[in-house]
Amino acid sequence: MAFFKKLGASIGIGSAKVDTKLGNSSYEAGDQIKGEVEIYGGNVEQQINAIYLTLYTTYIKEVDDNKYTANAPIQKFKVSDPFIINADETKKIPFSFTIPFDVPITAGRTKVWVATELDIQSGVDSEDKDYIDIRPSKFASRVLDVVQQLGFRLREVECKQASYKYKGNYPFIQEFEFVPTSGTFRGRLDELEIVFLSQTQSQVEILMQVDRKARGLGGFLAEALDADETHVRMTVTQQDLLTLGEQLRQVISRYS
Repeated sequence: MAFFKKLGASIGIGSAKVDTKLGNSSYEAGDQIKGEVEIYGGNVEQQINAIYLTLYTTYIKEVDDNKYTANAPIQKFKVSDPFIINADETKKIPFSFTIPFDVPITAGRTKVWVATELDIQSGVDSEDKDYIDIRPSKFASRVLDVVQQLGFRLREVECKQASYKYKGNYPFIQEFEFVPTSGTFRGRLDELEIVFLSQTQSQVEILMQVDRKARGLGGFLAEALDADETHVRMTVTQQDLLTLGEQLRQVISRYS
C-alpha cells in the first residue's frame, strides 16, 4: 500500500499542496507584500526542494498582425530551503518582499498576480495563483494627476509588447494615453502618451509622446512621415513635485 501511495504522489495523486495567504489584495508600487505559504502534506512523506514566489503580469503581444495576451514574470523570490513535509502535516512559512516600482498598475485589461510554486522532489510540482491590485507609486500618481489638471483625460491604459525604442528590463511597457479635452492643448494635440521608464523612491523617468494635430497639407505629409510625433524624456525628482504642473505645461507646449 505504501508503494502505491508513493507512486500516486509521484504523479500528483495525494501529493503535497500549497496555498499562499497574502496580507492584502491591493498594493501600491513599491509597497512590501507580507504573507504566509501554507503547505499541506499528502499521503506520504515528501521532500520539498524549494518554494518560489513569482510576480507576473499580462501584456498584449503581437505576432504576424495577430494580438494575444501573454504572461511575463516581473520578479522571482525564493522563500524556503529544502525541507521534508510529512504525510497529513501542515507547515506555514512566512515571507515578505518588495514590489518593484516599475510593476504595471492593474488598469484596463492588465492583471498582476503572485504565483507560488512548490518544487517537489520526484513528484508533480504544486502551484497557487493570487491576483492583486496594483496602484501607481506616489511619483507616478502625481504625474498622472498633474497631466489631468492640464486639461487631459485618460482615455486608455495598455500594457503591451515593447518596441526596440523602449527596451528595458521587461518585454513590455505600459502606456497611458491621454486626449486633450479642455485648456491650452485642446485643438493643438491629438493625444499625449506617457510611459514610466524607470522609478525609484526618489525619482521617476518618463517618456512622453506628443502627437500634434495635422494642419493642412503640410500636416498631412508630417503625419504620413510620423513627423507629427515627438518623444521627450524627462526625469522628475522630489524637488520637482511642487512645480511639476508648470514644467509639464512648458515641455508639452514646446512640442505641440
